Amino acid sequence: MAEDDPASPRTRASAPTAALLASAFVVSTCGLVYELLASTLASYLLGDSVTQFSTVIGSYLFAMGLGSWCSRYVKRDELRLFVRVELLIALLGGCSAGALFLLFPVVEHFRVALYGLVVAIGFLVGLEIPLLIRILRGFDFRETVSNVLTFDYVGALVASLLFPLLLMPHLGMIRTGFMFGIFNAAVALALLVTLPRAAGYRAEKITAVLVLLALCAGFAASDRLQRWAEVASYGEPVIYAVSSKYQRIVITRRDNDVRLYLNGNLQFSSRDEYRYHEALVHPALGRVANPRNVLILGGGDGLAAREVLKHASVERLTLVDLDGEMTSLFTGTGMLARLNGGSLTDRRMTVINADGFRWVPEARGQYDAIIIDFPDPVDYSVGKLYTDTFYRAVRKLVAPGGMVVVQSTSPLVAPMAYWTVASTLEAAGFQTRGYHVYVPSFGEWGFVLASPDTIPTQARIFNGRFLTPAIDQRLFDFPPDMARRPTPVNRLDNQVLVREFADAWGQYEG
Repeated sequence: MAEDDPASPRTRASAPTAALLASAFVVSTCGLVYELLASTLASYLLGDSVTQFSTVIGSYLFAMGLGSWCSRYVKRDELRLFVRVELLIALLGGCSAGALFLLFPVVEHFRVALYGLVVAIGFLVGLEIPLLIRILRGFDFRETVSNVLTFDYVGALVASLLFPLLLMPHLGMIRTGFMFGIFNAAVALALLVTLPRAAGYRAEKITAVLVLLALCAGFAASDRLQRWAEVASYGEPVIYAVSSKYQRIVITRRDNDVRLYLNGNLQFSSRDEYRYHEALVHPALGRVANPRNVLILGGGDGLAAREVLKHASVERLTLVDLDGEMTSLFTGTGMLARLNGGSLTDRRMTVINADGFRWVPEARGQYDAIIIDFPDPVDYSVGKLYTDTFYRAVRKLVAPGGMVVVQSTSPLVAPMAYWTVASTLEAAGFQTRGYHVYVPSFGEWGFVLASPDTIPTQARIFNGRFLTPAIDQRLFDFPPDMARRPTPVNRLDNQVLVREFADAWGQYEG
């Protein structure tokens, strides 16, 4: 009988074999997406992305190895077990992001739930490939293993590209989880329909349909689930929420209090943000003889820009913020544009959406004042913006007599982290002076003034809602519990600031 004869065993087997190999591709893609979801979500909720990615991936891979090892105890009916494993993964993996978001504000030991789910999914994913190879054992072993592993690795590549480029920016974590759960359930259902030996699996077919319908319903309700989770987490009505390419942006409003959260961390409250932004901007600009050209790094909400533009001498203001979603939001939304006084559309303003770490070394010209208003160094991707490498690049942009100011976390809660910023600026060739202000939403908050030249003790400060010339002088006084202490320099190759910040705030928040 010829090999290409339609009646040959090899031809008859080709359709089921193709279905099983396609399953290898899909299950590999889904498995890696669940791993990336758990790692990203842990980083988002718990901070310190390197630690979260390392521990989640390590736990996941260990659980996969355990699942592969346990597959040796499956003696028969591998196809039935494979289908059931797929349906379990579809449920656990598909619901994982939504469930963890909902659990975070209400579960005291959240890490137990997180790693329990990671290990459970990893164990089940570890069962998949060994079972699939055994289902295909009737064919040439070398070809079977080669094909299954090839599709497995290609699926991993596809997932690693799709996740950051398409899934996170356009679907978000909860919807992505449900979508790939649907893929897992669809694989199970497709095998039940395609493979002749699954003809009698009536219960599994009904279960697969029910799981598929449940995941489709979850996908449709993803936005509602996200809102429930955020309302429970923030305790305030959420009026706007979006996942940009870089972060989760949430705006809440209760009465006249508007709050911005980035990745779950409070950035400002409209009730007292003026204290923060007046203290951030005016001590620096007030110590420059005639500030005309000003640069803001970060500050995409336009609130620091609002304060800069109160100085009549300012002719040009450049704002560099990574996230175009942020600057668009605070430009085109009436309530938020009123909050920043329309600063982002002022004729003197130029908004550039770029990574400050890359933009600053390539920038030309010099600035009379540079306002650095980046988020806190919660992970290494932000921590690099507080390194001596970055500050040396900033120093080249400072005009003679110019000033730099850096928001530098709380000198009360995290004094080591706060003074590390000053030490790092000094290592980059700046002279520094630290100061602090009480902001009710944050508590005691710190800033560091820096200049290649001597920093004037006196400043031209006009009376604001909070800041006055007399208050400006008092900002530089530190009580003993916040006083300067020896600290290391934050370098790209050590990132000590991130660890100091995480340790201090972890102890403070329990």
